[in-house]
Amino acid sequence: MMLNCAIIDDEPLALSLLESYVNKTPFLKLIGKYSSAMQAMKELPTNEIDLLFLDIQMPELNGLEFSQMVDPNTRIVFTTAFGQYALDGYKVNALDYLLKPISYVDFLQASNKALQWFELVQKPEEKESIYVKSDYKLVQIELKKILYIEGLKDYVKIYIEENTKPILSLMSLKSMEELLPANHFMRVHRSFIVQKDKIRIIDRGRIVFDKTYIPVSDSYKQIFQTFLEERS
Repeated sequence: MMLNCAIIDDEPLALSLLESYVNKTPFLKLIGKYSSAMQAMKELPTNEIDLLFLDIQMPELNGLEFSQMVDPNTRIVFTTAFGQYALDGYKVNALDYLLKPISYVDFLQASNKALQWFELVQKPEEKESIYVKSDYKLVQIELKKILYIEGLKDYVKIYIEENTKPILSLMSLKSMEELLPANHFMRVHRSFIVQKDKIRIIDRGRIVFDKTYIPVSDSYKQIFQTFLEERS
């Protein structure tokens, strides 16, 4: 699925950076970039934009004001150097909020969130894959092949069927959890998410994948027990 997107930012460097991020994200297509909200008002296609990266602090017409004029079907990701605007952003139903300087990892997570939103709205069937950044590349991962995910501080290890080594990606386990369909994946520990359908062996309360034993922590034991009872 491709998302048409546009960028509005009065800082040339920020505009160029976001353009470069869009160009290397496979599911984004750049329709237009604008150095002010006033310019965008005149030139932005009215109903062709799925995702808008919108700076808040701009002269004449700021991003919060402009967001009220955007087509309601367009999802907005606010970009700003001022943290105090975060709550204002969500009052106008922003999809996400990125604080400058924006890293590609943060940009990709926000874009993935938009992709997930449009897939849920436009395609009732479940999504089949996600994109993650690994070794400076974007890697597409089929969800049905994921066994489990391990969180390591700022990184996750994604273990996949038939792969001898996990895929390492710079993102939090919480961010990964938000990308995964809850009806197929389950958090069982602060450091582990497992795919429900891949659970084959449970040994003394631990989930076994080959030679790896994944613990189920106390805070998730009741959820895990309910899951087992539903499958029995």
